[in-house]
Amino acid sequence: MFAIIETGGKQYKVTPGKKIKVDRIIADLPAGASAKVGAGSDFVFDKVLLVSGEKPQIGAPYVKGAKVEAKITKEGRAKRKIVYRYHSKNRFDKKKSNREHYTEVEIVKITA
Repeated sequence: MFAIIETGGKQYKVTPGKKIKVDRIIADLPAGASAKVGAGSDFVFDKVLLVSGEKPQIGAPYVKGAKVEAKITKEGRAKRKIVYRYHSKNRFDKKKSNREHYTEVEIVKITA
């Protein structure tokens, strides 16, 4: 059994026991406040696009009542990405770099 979830504007195919790296997860709090979710805590993905099985369910856009339970195993920063621009014959060059934050989650259970 597998499911396709949406988080951070991206889609991921997940199965129970699989570890995936997603964009940093921030908890939703009332009144526009937000807080980081720490390692070791549980998290539920409720934006499920598809659930496979004997009777596959396809959402429009999401499957009603479906959720994917996960456990946050690690938070970190990805390897450095370097962007280098230059203009030939003009002595112009610019170097930038970025390290994106990620959250590693382990899928525990898929319910439809």
